[in-house]
Formats: sequence, C-alpha cells, structure tokens
Amino acid sequence: MFLANWSYSAVKYQMQLHGKDIKPGDVFMTNAPHAGGSHLPDITIISPVFDKESNKIIFFTASRGHHADIGGILPGSMPPTSTNIFEEGANIVSFKIVKEGVFDKAGLYDYMIDKPAQYPGSSGCRNIRDVESDLKAQIAANHKGIQLIHAIVDDYGLETVQEYMYHIRVNAETSVRNLLKDVVKRAGTNVLAATDHLDDGSPICLKVVINEEDGSAELDFEGTGCEVRGNLNAPISVVHSAVIYCMRAMLDSDIPLNAGCLVPLTIKIPEGSLLSPSLTAAVCGGNVLTSQRIVDVVLKAFHACAASQGCTNNLTFGAGGKDKDGKNITGWGYYETIAGGSGAGPTWHGTSGVHTHITNTRIGDVEILERRYPVLIHQFGIREGSGGKGKWRGGDGVIREFEFTEGLQVSILSERRTRQPYGMEGGHPGSLGRNTWIKQLRKADGDLIDSPSSQCSLSPFPHSHTSSNINAPRRINIGGKATVFMGKGDRLIIETPGAGAWGVPEDEEDEEEGGGDHDCSHVKVWAARGSLAERDAAQAAF
Repeated sequence: MFLANWSYSAVKYQMQLHGKDIKPGDVFMTNAPHAGGSHLPDITIISPVFDKESNKIIFFTASRGHHADIGGILPGSMPPTSTNIFEEGANIVSFKIVKEGVFDKAGLYDYMIDKPAQYPGSSGCRNIRDVESDLKAQIAANHKGIQLIHAIVDDYGLETVQEYMYHIRVNAETSVRNLLKDVVKRAGTNVLAATDHLDDGSPICLKVVINEEDGSAELDFEGTGCEVRGNLNAPISVVHSAVIYCMRAMLDSDIPLNAGCLVPLTIKIPEGSLLSPSLTAAVCGGNVLTSQRIVDVVLKAFHACAASQGCTNNLTFGAGGKDKDGKNITGWGYYETIAGGSGAGPTWHGTSGVHTHITNTRIGDVEILERRYPVLIHQFGIREGSGGKGKWRGGDGVIREFEFTEGLQVSILSERRTRQPYGMEGGHPGSLGRNTWIKQLRKADGDLIDSPSSQCSLSPFPHSHTSSNINAPRRINIGGKATVFMGKGDRLIIETPGAGAWGVPEDEEDEEEGGGDHDCSHVKVWAARGSLAERDAAQAAF
C-alpha cells in the first residue's frame, strides 16, 4: 500500500497549520485530500512525540485506516455516482480528537454525523459506534508507537536515533539515483514516455527526463486530462505515493519505504488536471482506481512489466442513512476490494487472484461475511484464461458471486471494463472486467409476467419468448460504475480483469516467417524489478 508520502504530507500540513499550538497529549484527526489525504474514508490519526527532557517535538506517529462508512449519499462512503466531495461523507481538515489527553466525543459526533448530513442527499455516519471504536484503536496504535520511540531513545540516545533515521532516508535516495542511472544505460536514452487511459477516455500522460550525471529525474504529467465530473480525480498526495511506490518496486534491493525515494525526483502535475483537482472535486475513486492507472503509466514508461488488473473492484453495500422524511436512520455499511491478475515480466508469469499495487489488502473470509451480513457467496475462484497470452502469461482475475438475502443498496466502483490491461513486447492484454446483475423478476418492478400466453399475444414479436423462459431471471451488465437496489434473491457476479502478458506467445512465434526470434533474453529491460515479482509471489501465499 502507498504509505510513505501520505504520512509525510499529512503530518507536514498539520505542523504548518497548528505551529506551536501542539501540546503533549494532543492527537489530530484528518482526511481532507488537500491536507495530505487520499480519499475521505481514509482517516489519518497523528500524534506528536515529545522529548522527555526538553519537552520538544522529536517525532510524530501516524496511522491511516479505511473506515467502512463515514457518511455521504450511499452506505460504504464510496459512491460510484458522486460528483463533488460533499457527497462522499465527512471532510475533516483538522480536528483535535484528543486535546491534552482528553477524548472529544462530542466534537467527533459533530464532524461525523451532523456536518455531513447538512448537504442535500447526504447522511452522517450510519454506525458511529464502530467508527469511534476503530479511531480509538488508531489512537492506541499511535500511543504504542510513542512508547517504542521513547524506549529506543532511552537505549541509544536521541542523536543516534535521529542519525539512523537520516541514514535510512539517504540510503533510499541513493538507491533511486542508482536505479535511474542504470535505466539510462539499459534503455540507451534518458527520455522515457508513456500514456494510458481511464475507461472514460481520460488520458494520463507521463514524460520522464533523467539526468544521468546525478541520477535525478523530472516526471512531467503534462497532457493528462482535465478534472472529471465523476470521482476519479486523484489528489496530488496520491500521485506522489504512486510514484514512490513504483520507484521502490523497481529496485532490486529491499529498503524501508520512506520519502527519501522522492528526493531525486521532481514531479510536475498540471493544475486543474484530474491529478490536481479543485478542492470540491469528488475523489473517492481517485485513490483506489486512478492511482492504479498512474502505476500502470509509470511502469510502462520504465518498461518494467505488463499491466496488472489496474482496478480495485470496490464493492459496497449496506442500509440506513436519510429516510424519505430526512431523518438519519442508524444502519451499516460494508466495503471490500477484490483481487485480480498481476502483470507478467521478462522472466516471470503474472500471478492470479492477488491484490495488486494499492489493493494489497486481505479480503474478508466467506464464512465471516455470510455470518455477519445478509449475503451468500455462490462462488469465489480464479477466472481461468482471463490473463493475457504470451511467452510469460498474465495473471488471471477472479470471479466473485453474491446473492443478497434481503433488499440492499449495492454499489460497484471499478475500472478496466472498457480498456484492457496492456501487454508488453508482443504479449497479449488481459481480459476486461465485467459486473453482471442477475435480477429476479417482480411484479413491483413491472417485469414479472402473470400470463405468458397473454403477453405473447400482445407482443409484436410473439416468438421472441417461450413459456419456459419468459420469467427467467434477467442478466444485466451494470457497467463499471453503478449503484443498484438489489432485491431479495438477486445476485451480483463480479469478474475482475486479468493482467497483461510479456513476450510473443510461442505458437505465434512459430507462425511468423522464419520462425522469428522472440526469446526475451534479447529484450532490453530498463529497470531491475526482482522485488516486484517477489512481492507478487509473496502476496499469492496469502
């Protein structure tokens, strides 16, 4: 998951905002995108670490957690139809959730329940008790971090601890500089470029110019599409996090993820683009979907590997919120991301059924899901053949099929439903994802026919149905971004994208004149990427 840059940006913002008005026992809460946040469900808790002797701030501890519901127009707070940030839930620039050791419960309820409900169509948090408990867990985690920092300072002294922190950053910086110098040697050029598109056609463009003398680089996203009306806008902190993730993934050494990776890089983002949106732009999909496309573009520019699934397949469902009279009804929300295929490279096959890039989370167990929520899982398995075909195959996606045992509002926010994950060096692309609603027919919906014979007599196409199937469930492709009220017995089948392949398939090599020589040993590989393959293999073990 993208970690280093968000913590740096969010902490830095709070430091600049509060200055000297930070006291021992204070804990800050924030999720606003322009304050170093990603999207609103990701709430960051920040705690200052004071030196025991000087009583000055020496470090910060921070934790970020995705909360299943923080208000907004739909349960799960990931509405696929949002067009502004006010529809996505509580938007908190800075709140002292703990002030000098005292937990501000009233303030929390105001921020999470009252403020989000002020906007038309939006509700406050549907289950504040769960959110409050999770936030207290984050606060406790930060406090544990403070205790551990004090312990290591007691053992080694503050100067030594800070010196080693500095060395970790310098090592990361040096590693990235060496990577960039090596890329120039392997590629034979210091200018790299790539473009990919979101499903709506919005381009994400990148041009990389490397200074081979000092190992620095300028990454310019000029040409990227303008802010979109939907929620695929990505805050600047997400862009930086995606870039730092790619840099570390392409290294052939295992280093702690930290902001030192960004020191050699100058990142230029055109203002007003979907990667630098306005303050009120909807962003909930930018963190989980556009971030994937940024990674695809960076890895493509560096010729590192074929595209992974490029999606998180965000599924939410739940109940509660505002009723027809505008009253806030206590309810609940469920959220999950679903695995797909990882991209192949010049020496490895892609991995099937894994969470890739930002989706490195573990999905809920089927047994727990069925016990806690009104759903049944009919199937959850590998989507055979969905990975691209090539010398090195792309990983397959998965199929996850739900049946809802009561009526629920169900939402899907996904990508790679119209544009396939790319292959490299002649490898085939991965298969598109697909979201299918198996709808039971109902009189209330007007699609249940009482008398098949009378219906046939009225139809201008009397032979278009038969009595045996006229009332069979409907199969409806709901597209990549949709919210649907699904009735009891309705099912949702999510088929996640496969990944791209690397290299021309062997059977196609044989068909080419002269047999063709597509042995990947001659292909220029511009960046070391052993750790990326190892990470995919490690994820598969889970």
